[in-house]
This record gives sequence, structure tokens and C-alpha cells, in this order.
Amino acid sequence: MSNHQKRLSVPKSWPVERKTNVFTVKAGAGPHGKEGVPLVVLLRDVLGYVDSKKEARYALSEDAILVNGEPINDEQRPIGMFDIIAFPGREEYYRVFPDEGGRLALTEIDEDAAESRLGKIAGKQQVTGGDTQLTLHDGTNVIVDDGSEYNTSDSVVVDNDDKSIVAHFPFEEGALVTAIRGNHGGKIGEIDAIDITPGSGPNTVGVSTDDDGFETIQEYVVVIDENFTGDDE
Repeated sequence: MSNHQKRLSVPKSWPVERKTNVFTVKAGAGPHGKEGVPLVVLLRDVLGYVDSKKEARYALSEDAILVNGEPINDEQRPIGMFDIIAFPGREEYYRVFPDEGGRLALTEIDEDAAESRLGKIAGKQQVTGGDTQLTLHDGTNVIVDDGSEYNTSDSVVVDNDDKSIVAHFPFEEGALVTAIRGNHGGKIGEIDAIDITPGSGPNTVGVSTDDDGFETIQEYVVVIDENFTGDDE
């Protein structure tokens, strides 16, 4: 199987130029599905810290790069929305966050903020023993004793060390959200209204912003806290 990906066919969320070289690196197996960006693309094309996959492999072999608190040894490891990338030796920490248009970008954060990450609840189910398993947007599973307060489309903040939930943001009117895809990708505002669509159609949300506002489908927004926008830096 080829390790190359044509630039013209990469997801719109990838932060790469499409009309320079023909190919870029293909993402490996892992979280975020097809939307995940290979780590080497961020290191080379966005940050400029390496010039090649070989240099990326060397940096990773030195445990110089952490993703969500864990050392990574695969330069093709998919990176996606709300992941935390840390360079302890440089004392540099970044959160992956959608910018205008929905392309993934790196927002610089401080060391304390890098100790946890945001996740959107994509599903929940009861597991053996009575606990509840929450499945996040990137496929990560988090186990909680009581799942009654958590619902799909809510967001949680997960500690990178012990994987415990340290904050919970319900999906409700008045919640601060960011659009992650669609025509309004990257915009931030508060939910004005949640419209439940009968049948199999997607639910929609109305979002107010500093400019005007927009309407999009529920799947395209994620509840966030103001500390996760980068505005507090």
C-alpha cells in the first residue's frame, strides 16, 4: 500500500497547499479517521521543524514530541481536532483548533493548558459492571461511574495523565460553540436555538456571533469553553 496521498484529494481540513507538489504523506491508522493529518505534515509543512520524514523519525525516537501527553514514535500518526502537541524541550505547546474555513491550525497554549484536552461525546453505552463508556469524536473511550449527566454532543475535558474528566460542557442553548466544518467552519458563537428535525434528517442549530450569526447542522458544531479558543493567551 502506498504511503503517499495526492494533495488535490486530501480533506479540506488538512493545512497543506494543494497546488505545489503532487503528493504528500498519507496518514497512518489511528484516531480521527480520514480527517486526521499525519504528524509529519504538521512538523514539516506547518511548524517547519523538520525537512523530511527521516528527520521526523529521529525527533520522535528521542521522545521529543508528545501528543495528548504520550510520546509518539510514528511520524504518520493522525492528528486531529483538539489534540495537544507538546515539545517539552522547546517549552512549546499547541492545541489543534479549526481556523476560518475549517482548516486545522495550531493554537499556542501554555504548559498547564496542555495537560488536558477537549473531546466531543459521539456516543455512550453501559458496559459490564454498570459503568458508562463515553466515546469521543476521535474514537477515544472514557469510562465514568455515572453517565446520566452526559449526553451525545456534550463536550468534556479529559486529563492527559489519568484520563479522568475534569470539566463538562453540555450541548444546550447559550453554550459557546465552534463550527468545525461546513461553510461556517472556524466561526465561534453561542447557541441561540436547537431545532429537532423529525425523522432521519439532521438537527440544526442557530448560532449568534459578534458579526451576525449562522445556522448549521448539529454535527458541525462542538461545545467549547473560552479557555479553548486561544483568546486568553
